[in-house]
Amino acid sequence: MPPPRAELLYPPPAFHFAVTFGSNAKDRDGAFREVTGLGPELETETVVEGGQNTFVHLLPKAAKHPKLVLSRGIATMESRLLQWCQSVLEGGFARPIAPQQLHVFLLDGDGAPLRVWAVSNAYPVKWSVEAFQATRNEVAIERIELAYAGSSRLV
Repeated sequence: MPPPRAELLYPPPAFHFAVTFGSNAKDRDGAFREVTGLGPELETETVVEGGQNTFVHLLPKAAKHPKLVLSRGIATMESRLLQWCQSVLEGGFARPIAPQQLHVFLLDGDGAPLRVWAVSNAYPVKWSVEAFQATRNEVAIERIELAYAGSSRLV
C-alpha cells in the first residue's frame, strides 16, 4: 500500500499555503505572503527553593498564544477579511466583536492540503501598512494581527 499523500512530501515545503476565515465560502481570502504566530506557548513561573543554589524550579502556568500575523500585498476594498478588520478596528465598539474561526493550510504542488491548523476565536487587534519607500521596487504590504484563543493541528 503506498504511503498517504501527506507523507510523500516530508518535510513539506513552507512556501505554498492558504488561509481561510469564517464559515462562509465567500470569506476565503488566502493570498498571503507570510503567516507567523501559529502555536501555543506554556508560561512558566520561576520558584527558588530555599537553601538550594544549584537550580531553580520552573513550574507550568497557563498556555498563551502569540498574535497571528498575516502579511500580504495591500488588498482591494472587496476583501471580506479587510471589511471585517475595518468593522472591528474602526467601529468604535458600536457593535460587538464577532470572533472568527481561521484555518491555515500547508499545500502541496497541486493545491491539496498537507497540513491543516484550526485557529479559534480570532479577531483583529492591529492592521498596518509597511513603509512606502521610493528607492525600492517592491509590493506594498499590509499586516493584519489577530488575537486568538487557541489553535490545533488537524492533519
